[in-house]
Amino acid sequence: MTTLSLDPLTLTHVAITLIAIFSGFVVLNQMRSSTLSGGWTGIFLATSVLTSITGFVFFHPPGFTPAQGTGIVALLVLGPTLFGLYAKRLAGPWRAIYVIGAVISLYLNVFVLVVQSFLKVPLLQSLAGNPPSGPVFGAVQFIVLIAFIIAGWRAVKRFHPSGA
Repeated sequence: MTTLSLDPLTLTHVAITLIAIFSGFVVLNQMRSSTLSGGWTGIFLATSVLTSITGFVFFHPPGFTPAQGTGIVALLVLGPTLFGLYAKRLAGPWRAIYVIGAVISLYLNVFVLVVQSFLKVPLLQSLAGNPPSGPVFGAVQFIVLIAFIIAGWRAVKRFHPSGA
């Protein structure tokens, strides 16, 4: 059975990730109601960047790992997302680029949460094995993906903040 490490680096990384996920859902909900909160948005984007960066600090086996790939993709997505919000102020196509990037960033955080849950929670581990695979794990990840596609589509349609 795999357990959560209690070293300070791991606990800090997990805390940052959970803050990114929580604040990301707040931001997603605000997008659906066409509001923009600088505080929540800043927390979400900053912690999303931090969780990707701190993920590279962990010692990995030699060679390229899926965790490193996810971190790279997350940072590549966050680049235009941050640029669209802070440099372009959501003007023109940058509104949609920001929304899509923010939703993808939140999805990647949740994707990793699901993977880690299947790695660390004994009941889920017994259903999907270690590393997680199989129909249960695949179904959960598919449902999460579809939910984010729908939420992202709705956010792009509804997010037109007046102050942007």
